[in-house]
Amino acid sequence: MTPEQVRHARALLTQPDATISSIARLLGVSRSTIYKYVPELKPTGIQQIEPDVPEPRPAITETTLTS
Repeated sequence: MTPEQVRHARALLTQPDATISSIARLLGVSRSTIYKYVPELKPTGIQQIEPDVPEPRPAITETTLTS
């Protein structure tokens, strides 16, 4: 893929209805080529490209037992 195609693929992947298959077809490459040049994707399915945001941590609460 050319650098222009990689940029185009990344831009298309930000659209919620885009699929790897549709993008590969549009660019005239295979799905495996998309995965190769856009390494943040996982072959188990499309992952929306978003900034890294830490997940909230569970809070620790104190419990008292009464009889």
